[in-house]
Amino acid sequence: MKTEILKLDDDINSIPMDDIDRFLHEDLGEEGDVTSEALFTTETAEASIIAKEACVVAGLEEARHVFQRLGVKVDGGIRDSEWVEAMTVVATLKGAIRKILMGERLALNFLGRMSGIATETNLLVSKVRAINPHVTVAATRKTTPGFRSYEKKAVTIGGGEPHRFGLFDVIMIKDNHIVGCGSLQEAIRRINRYGTTKMIEVEVEDEQDALLAASMNVDVIMLDNIPPERGAAITKAIRAVNDQILIEVSGGITPSSIEEFAPYADRISLGYLTHSCKQKDFSLELHIKT
Repeated sequence: MKTEILKLDDDINSIPMDDIDRFLHEDLGEEGDVTSEALFTTETAEASIIAKEACVVAGLEEARHVFQRLGVKVDGGIRDSEWVEAMTVVATLKGAIRKILMGERLALNFLGRMSGIATETNLLVSKVRAINPHVTVAATRKTTPGFRSYEKKAVTIGGGEPHRFGLFDVIMIKDNHIVGCGSLQEAIRRINRYGTTKMIEVEVEDEQDALLAASMNVDVIMLDNIPPERGAAITKAIRAVNDQILIEVSGGITPSSIEEFAPYADRISLGYLTHSCKQKDFSLELHIKT
């Protein structure tokens, strides 16, 4: 029985250059930074990127790629996944002022968005691991179109699990699949007839379906929108049938309620990590040497 936590492929840390080009083009269009073009020619400067609030840093690798793409030199001893206090310089830059300013907002957007997700993930992981050292905190597919890989990476940097990346890497039977097939039992039967080596996860909303899924040897059962006390009881019943099944809980879980699910869950997934986390504040300060 496959009960390992889902992970992204080994290339999670790769950054497609076409992403950087596309994101820069969104800011620069065909005419470039018209303000900086009007103000500067070949002037050079140094700059500092500063974390304005305490956080787990994420997105620094992406920020570095942005500036390197523009020919700006990037230095700094801070790495992604490190905790920094407010007003910490996370990187220093040196290059043409026009190029630094071209990449400023894109780099800060990477850092702010990804550090916000990583920091909140880290906080939630710490909260639930204090109760259950084996539970994991996972993201969902409720992500920003075109930015999923970076949001999932930020969750991983914060100590969480990315969960499935898309519709292609896990068989996940959800409510509308069940409606379309007529019943949960029929949906699982069709999957088994189809044949697959992929992990099979089933979303259930009551004990009856949970026990049915357990009896049909799926890999993961997701208890969706089930209150924690009831979820604990259903989990106990599932494990009496098959103690190798991974129990995931999801649906309406918030930072204030997550600890209630930690004692019995193997995985807690919540869309909050990628759709509601507040981004962290970073700034870029230019230094002109005289």
